[in-house]
Amino acid sequence: MSQVDKQLDTLKSEIEQEIPNDITVTDVKYEGPELVVYTRDPKRFAGDGDLIRRLASKLRKRITVRPDPSALSPPARAEEQVREVIPDEAGVTDLDFHEDTGEVVIEAEKPGMVIGRRGSTLREITQEVGWTPEVVRTPPIESSTVSNVRGFLKNEREERRDILERVGRQIHREEMSDDEWVRITTLGCCREVGRAAFILSTPETRILIDCGDKPGAEGEVPYLQVPEALGAGAATLDAVILTHAHLDHSALVPLLFKYGYDGPIYTTEPTRDLMGLLTLDYLDVAAKDGRTPPYESAQVRDAIKHTIPLEYGDVTDVAPDVKLTFHNAGHILGSAVTHFHIGDGLYNVAFSGDIHYEDTRLFNGAVNDFPRVETLVLESTYGGRNDYQTDQEDSEEALKEVINETYEQGGKVVIPAFAVGRSQEIMLVLEEAMREGEIPEMPVHLDGMIWEATAIHTTYPEYLRDDLRDRIFHEDENPFLADQFNHIDAGEDERQEVADGDECIVISTSGMIEGGPIMSWLRHIGPDSDSNLVFVGYQAQGTLGRRIQNGWDEIPVDGWGGGSRGDTLTLEMGVEVVDGFSGHADRQGLENFVKTMNPRPEKVLCVHGDESSVQDLSSSLYHDYNMRTFAPKNLETFRFK
Repeated sequence: MSQVDKQLDTLKSEIEQEIPNDITVTDVKYEGPELVVYTRDPKRFAGDGDLIRRLASKLRKRITVRPDPSALSPPARAEEQVREVIPDEAGVTDLDFHEDTGEVVIEAEKPGMVIGRRGSTLREITQEVGWTPEVVRTPPIESSTVSNVRGFLKNEREERRDILERVGRQIHREEMSDDEWVRITTLGCCREVGRAAFILSTPETRILIDCGDKPGAEGEVPYLQVPEALGAGAATLDAVILTHAHLDHSALVPLLFKYGYDGPIYTTEPTRDLMGLLTLDYLDVAAKDGRTPPYESAQVRDAIKHTIPLEYGDVTDVAPDVKLTFHNAGHILGSAVTHFHIGDGLYNVAFSGDIHYEDTRLFNGAVNDFPRVETLVLESTYGGRNDYQTDQEDSEEALKEVINETYEQGGKVVIPAFAVGRSQEIMLVLEEAMREGEIPEMPVHLDGMIWEATAIHTTYPEYLRDDLRDRIFHEDENPFLADQFNHIDAGEDERQEVADGDECIVISTSGMIEGGPIMSWLRHIGPDSDSNLVFVGYQAQGTLGRRIQNGWDEIPVDGWGGGSRGDTLTLEMGVEVVDGFSGHADRQGLENFVKTMNPRPEKVLCVHGDESSVQDLSSSLYHDYNMRTFAPKNLETFRFK
């Protein structure tokens, strides 16, 4: 009998000692980080609201209780009973029964009403029918991504259970080493922006944090081939952690499966969906540009199938000696600061990912409240000594001023923006400004993946700022459903029609003008001197967006908008830069993130910034807070303990 089987036998005995004698436990299994308890008496379990909580506390495990198949009501009868228990106002749109696990997936417009106060309605459902309810939100805006991901995971449930069981046994395996050390190896994004990737290793465990590409630098990928990374074989990785879905952090995660990785990806639920959306688009753009994509859509599906979504604040075992906790990073939907507790109090490391410290219209500010952090790996995109962004209110006023001036001269405003995060922030500003009469009402055309990304935002309002979440819960107040927003879905003909029409605003991907529909808009509107191109986000070095910002006016538009390969155009439209809408903290925000940590970390590794930015921030934190700071290069290894 293996060590894990002995462990499960012991846990089953402990559970049986804690529960009433008339409750039968038929099996106990690990599925990913959770301990799954099967019982013939799910109704009795549900009758005691605190029983599972007490067991989880005593065993220090995340526990899910599932009914033994013999305890289940027939699905047709169970559906009637479930619908009787759930209030009509919950807006149930679908019930899906899975007899292999005894779970019923309930899709509803208002999941909170299905859950009930402290889970009371869920317990009532189990008491009535024996099935274990799982609740998901019906997207207020139809999302093909959410629908496809849910459908795919439903079809792959059996294989996914096998994956989770294998992962669970790996997490709870016996520790083999008596050594105690922690190492971080930098595989990318050091003294540069993009291709984020790190290896966190202990004598027991190797974890990859992020695996992205570098905007504007084709072929520059993380140093995955080195022995600390995949040089020892992708199968030697215990876990992959994805902080958020932007491509400079996520683009190459599916590539790991091409190299033989078969383990878990831990991220938040919205990041999982956005990763699917953005990586599939990444493949599509590569194909249109005549480049050979680094992987295929099958590997994107592998990545989704292996994802274990976690919520903010959940402490989760991801290896025998590592616990992981996600916290809100305030950057984009589902973005997470990742905190690792290593060993039995041995060491604590936090990776900021990308963060925004202050509240924005979309998100609450980044969380930096941890019991302990000895080493912080901190993004430094705006870490330079002069990188102070305009106040958000001033930024919004500046944007409204550009829009009003452009409208008065009969032009159009074109805003290149990331589909995820920046676009939704700008949409909220425009919706309010038109509602308040601060800018004229006019169409706002959304091109590229912006509408789909917006639909995903409305699917997960619990990840948004408190007041915005409340507005989305009330359909008539949902700002993303305002009449002025128009999704461009008919391609080039519709773009030409908009370009020939009256004053309007266009928000289009890509945010750094590296291909995508923005190239068509430059072709259609670029020659119009009455119109304006407005940058609202960071333009990385080497991107066309940075070159235009720096004064380029001869623009390559290879084939976009109905032209031919090799075409260029002379940009006649005005170019404006409106700072303050970035999803990244500025210099002050980064310093405040560290300053307000209590206790503060002993060491800070400043990464994900141009060379001057990381060195400026590192030097400042050292002088101001008397902590050891570093501006590492790629392929450095730091050993702690």
